[in-house]
Amino acid sequence: MSVQTAKQVYNFNKLQKRLRRNVGEAIADFNMIEDGDRVMVCLSGGKDSYALLDILRNLQAHAPIRFDIVAVNLDQKQPGFPEHVLPAYLDNLGVEYKIVEEDTYSIVKDKIPEGKTTCSLCSRLRRGILYRTATELGATKIALGHHRDDILETLLLNMFYGGTMKSMPPKLVSDDGKHVVIRPLAYAKEKDLVQFAEAREFPIIPCNLCGSQENLQRQAIKAMLQDWDKRFPGRIESMFRSVQNLVPSHLMDHQQFDFKSINRESGVIDGGDIGFDKPDVAPRFQQDDDEAPEPGERLQIVEVK
Repeated sequence: MSVQTAKQVYNFNKLQKRLRRNVGEAIADFNMIEDGDRVMVCLSGGKDSYALLDILRNLQAHAPIRFDIVAVNLDQKQPGFPEHVLPAYLDNLGVEYKIVEEDTYSIVKDKIPEGKTTCSLCSRLRRGILYRTATELGATKIALGHHRDDILETLLLNMFYGGTMKSMPPKLVSDDGKHVVIRPLAYAKEKDLVQFAEAREFPIIPCNLCGSQENLQRQAIKAMLQDWDKRFPGRIESMFRSVQNLVPSHLMDHQQFDFKSINRESGVIDGGDIGFDKPDVAPRFQQDDDEAPEPGERLQIVEVK
């Protein structure tokens, strides 16, 4: 083995270990997968869902709990969709799967005027079909491939354009009230997933077959975050840590915190009013996750190798 090849193998092993650890931690922190679960992995043909299936299959082989996986792809009959790609890939893996064929493309084109964004209607139709399929397959969890960067982008989109502080939850009941939706890649970085997909040579299916471009506002937020990540190392990690460390008493939602009842007898709450002090600045995050402290006992239930 050449020096170059050995280095590539070493780097890939580090990357793979990091992503598996990210998924293991997310599953443990939010109790995403339990013994006896039947997990429906929504496979779009993009890098994220391929990686999700790959990592969950590894976890399935090594975890001390038993759970089943079924991959589901929705063929929306977009012109040019290579319908042979996913069945061939999944047959080769030997994983249980179902291809759902529904012509939502024609519905969207009929309902949405030419030149308008089709993503919203398409997403609603897709969700309904996937929920129905989960019921038909007896799935107890629906796993989606959204990652850390998706979560931050959604947070900023809602802040900038929606006037709310909310994002994609790692685990929540679906909007029809019948399913538990999980996002095991919640701790995974998009740039790691890009490298992983390239190294694993997943047969990526382009996401623009319908002719509709991704929401321009989300594109702007993504570009901003990528720029910050290059110019200010550690900023994205700090932002993501913030959504895990909310302090309601130091925000302004009076429905989430009882400001009205506060008086001098209330005592110091969450460190008190330190509005004139400089904000606490966390130490710069390690760029190499393999050098970070061990995550501790919580990983024991989802140890992967």
